[in-house]
Amino acid sequence: MATPAKIIEENLPTVALVGRVNVGKSTLFNKLIGQNRALVSKIPGTTRTPNTGKVFWRGQNFRLIDTGGLTFSDDVPLEKEIIAQTEMALAKADAVIFLTDIQTGLLPQERELARRLIKNKERVLFTANKADNERLRLLAHEKDWLKLGLGAPLPISAASGANVGELLERVFAKLGKLKKRPKKIKEIAAIKVAIVGRPNVGKSSLFNNLIGAQSAIVSDMPHTTREPLDTLVNFESHPIVFVDTAGIRRKAKVAGELEREGIAKSIQMIQKSDIVLLVLDTGEPLSSQDQQLGGLLRENTKSVIIVLNKWDLAESNEDSFRNEVKKRIYGAFPHLDFAPIVFTSAKTQYRVHQIFPLILRAWDERHTIIPEEKLDEFWKKVSREHRPARGKGTRHPKILGFCQLRASPPMFEMQIKAKTSLHFSYVRYIENRLREHFGFFATPIVIKLTKVKR
Repeated sequence: MATPAKIIEENLPTVALVGRVNVGKSTLFNKLIGQNRALVSKIPGTTRTPNTGKVFWRGQNFRLIDTGGLTFSDDVPLEKEIIAQTEMALAKADAVIFLTDIQTGLLPQERELARRLIKNKERVLFTANKADNERLRLLAHEKDWLKLGLGAPLPISAASGANVGELLERVFAKLGKLKKRPKKIKEIAAIKVAIVGRPNVGKSSLFNNLIGAQSAIVSDMPHTTREPLDTLVNFESHPIVFVDTAGIRRKAKVAGELEREGIAKSIQMIQKSDIVLLVLDTGEPLSSQDQQLGGLLRENTKSVIIVLNKWDLAESNEDSFRNEVKKRIYGAFPHLDFAPIVFTSAKTQYRVHQIFPLILRAWDERHTIIPEEKLDEFWKKVSREHRPARGKGTRHPKILGFCQLRASPPMFEMQIKAKTSLHFSYVRYIENRLREHFGFFATPIVIKLTKVKR
């Protein structure tokens, strides 16, 4: 079944940022959007899947797409996919920033890319990066650059910001001639959903299914996704931002600087999200890394939906087998026993559509505020039915009050008489009763214990 969500088009003009590897596209992308979103390194091919962001200039916005560095070489991993993604970005673009490196000079890749861009050269902004001083800026007028047929490149320095303002002025001059022009847009308050898991569990395939577009590169190569990729969609009038993240695995298995940085950005996305889709692979046994990742979600008090992907490869689809698998998962994730489990196949789109209503329910119940009179009534009932158990102290605990402090995540305070202690099992008991009475679907409950003298 096709995704019931639609990507929210903000009707902004689109500018594609293209060039060969290592010319500084991601540095310029970060500079223009004013965020440190794209990974920046000297390793060729750092960017694989296009990054998208909004640029704000002179009170108006346009959309910017940072594409993967091109080599036009079959020896480079995922080069065909990167070229395909770049061509998709160019097809959407109203203007193109063709970025080169003035220090290295023209290479065959630039000549090949210029050949492809010359057909629509009126939309191309030929730009030379790394022009960090006056001597380098003067190189932009040499004959080699002019031979490409795109005029003299604008020399800039993405690192220092030199001449970047002039580049933006030229972008706006081009976009100002179009029917679709830069405009001021309102920020949309969307539900933030991060898709996380170990490498190769199918996160990018699931992401593409949920947004209804082939935005993320899908490959069997571990750590194909290096940077978070987000897309805003609309489901039943609810805006949702889905974020595809780099696979997270044990430190001992992490290979190199890029993977470390990608994982760090994945953890940042978890912290910024409201809801997390924890993706597991049906065909792989649960690992200690999965459990550590689950613990990270609980520590950050995120609402969680466990997505068991690749269910098309399961040995059985009987309810009894599903229940057995659920029991095994909850046994491995006792701290996530509040999280629903959905069985899916991103490859066949099996039950992917069921994730949307689960997200909306989790969002609603994450924001539950219990009216004071109902919470008082609840507390009197449960404390009468089950007296609090003593912890390590010698005195029987006396609970003086119970109230809700806030929502998202729901947090409660239990006031205990000083010099007494409460057994953790009683806190667990209260949490379970809260769920029975008020729901809190897919959402952790925080109960804060405060000792008071009274």
